[in-house]
Amino acid sequence: MTETYFNYIDGKWVQAKSGEVYASINPANAEIILGYFQKSDQRDVEIAIEAAEKAFKTWSMVAVPERGEVLFKLINLLEEQKEELATIITKEVGKTYKNSLGEVQKTIEAMKQFSGEATRLTGETIPSNDPEIFGYTVREPLGVVGVIAPYNFPLGIGVWKIAPAIVSGNTVVFKPASNTSLISIKIIELFEKAGVPKGVINMVTGPGGVIGGAIGNHPKIKAVSFTGSTEVGMSLGRAVTNRGGKMQAEMGGKNASIILEDADLDETIKNVVISGFFDNGQRCTGTSRLIVPKSISKEVISRLVEAAESLTIGDGFDEASDNGPIIDENQLNLYLEHITDAIQDGAVLECGGNRLIDNGLDKGYFIAPTVFSNVNRDMRIFREEIFAPVIAVIEVDSYEKALEVANDSEFGLSSTIYTKDLAKAMHFVKHIQTGVTHVNIPSNYFENQYPFGGKKASSLGPREQGSTALEFWTEYKTVYIKA
Repeated sequence: MTETYFNYIDGKWVQAKSGEVYASINPANAEIILGYFQKSDQRDVEIAIEAAEKAFKTWSMVAVPERGEVLFKLINLLEEQKEELATIITKEVGKTYKNSLGEVQKTIEAMKQFSGEATRLTGETIPSNDPEIFGYTVREPLGVVGVIAPYNFPLGIGVWKIAPAIVSGNTVVFKPASNTSLISIKIIELFEKAGVPKGVINMVTGPGGVIGGAIGNHPKIKAVSFTGSTEVGMSLGRAVTNRGGKMQAEMGGKNASIILEDADLDETIKNVVISGFFDNGQRCTGTSRLIVPKSISKEVISRLVEAAESLTIGDGFDEASDNGPIIDENQLNLYLEHITDAIQDGAVLECGGNRLIDNGLDKGYFIAPTVFSNVNRDMRIFREEIFAPVIAVIEVDSYEKALEVANDSEFGLSSTIYTKDLAKAMHFVKHIQTGVTHVNIPSNYFENQYPFGGKKASSLGPREQGSTALEFWTEYKTVYIKA
């Protein structure tokens, strides 16, 4: 019998006021229901906020290093349950078990970073004009905050948003993606075992528009951290900031990789496959635009097609699989819609572009890694994020044109250039309009100790992770003392 799971409010597992539930399915086989979850509404959000507000009074007074101890304990729990967590991620997201283990490991690394930040929640002393005055600043928590996480890295992003929020002394109302609700249950259980007091973290599952809207518009929610689409993020950001709250949003990307004539093509194609095809392109920093000089475009396309067609697509638990299924039917249909539009616009389909149904794949949402050539800047495939394993190749005459094309996007999240020319590499780093960039490294490469975020329509508010992780979750108080 399929289990029914509950919201987590004030340290208890409780039913939604609606009495309704929804199912989370396995994208590798849509007939498999992984669990039923609470279809919550504004009433449940209100109760969660009340619990978080009550808990804030005591949690905010706990010494910061003591709050950091929770994350130290969380590291060990993640290590102990690594295989179980990876199994749930593969069942619910569809990514390969190897990549799911990688997500768990990245989460562990993030907790090592954030637990150390607990001793670096510092202010500063500043000389006063009056010799009898001692002046300094301290950083204080905001209050009740909202965390809205996506499906593509449900463990990693959920945890690395919640962790700095609570270390800073805030209390949280957490809304996970509906199609990854099962791993979110584990997130709560992990924090509970790590010693988080009741009311400090509260989880409400349900429709994104309903729950997200209730969180974004509530006057007691002091800040919201969101990862998801640009359309939703911008709308939510307006709701939060218009009422005086703080907003942090990591949103869409249409990330460009430039290959120059002197690049090591063997290594470069491997990197493009990693950043553009693996995880089914369901990474916000993944490569979706590949910009190459005309002089090497045929060779690049030939090598990329060969690499794409060599990938094995199957169940994520099959060790031979390079990719599992895409997340759900909606994303499958969006992929197919973009394929049709690109062909109608005049792009040339070099490989892929179809749903895979042979060899028992017909019950899941499996798709072929896809390459398009003859792409220009007027096409939808050049402009819009697909969140699928689709790479659009754009030919240019020079490095200068390549840079111009790369910057021709409403997004500005990640980028990379492949070249041995140090001068061009450094020129690219200086002039590319993205928040994260790389040289001879896949566009989705990251480490937790560095700040993460984009420019333009890719991000709102302060950066996540790294030395800046706690900035969003705190506010400064200036103190003047005269004896």
